Amino acid sequence: MKKIEVATTGAPGAIGPYSQAIKCGNILFCSGQIPLNPADGSIPEGIKAQTAQSISNIKAILKEAGVTIDNVVKTTVFLADMSLFGEMNEVYGQEFTAPYPARSAVAVRELPKQVLVEIEVIATLD
Repeated sequence: MKKIEVATTGAPGAIGPYSQAIKCGNILFCSGQIPLNPADGSIPEGIKAQTAQSISNIKAILKEAGVTIDNVVKTTVFLADMSLFGEMNEVYGQEFTAPYPARSAVAVRELPKQVLVEIEVIATLD
């Protein structure tokens, strides 16, 4: 099966040996997106703003692949602290619509650049 890299300047560029996303058949695997503004490298304050920026980065990658957030079938949310879940979920719930993607949400010890959230997605391309 052919693998095709997807890259856009609308989301932070890869800073290591990985791709923003990979197409494999009719599935798009997106790398985790932290709330880094691709235009100026800034990180917004607070979990709500950080969740919104992470999702904005995901939308840019999806757009480059020719799909929308409605094509997302699975998400994984990494939180710096599980106490942030409620506020993250508020923003997340405004961005995704029914039928909602399957989701895992876990607290991790630390995230890159000391951000509060990182989100990765899997989407269909049809």
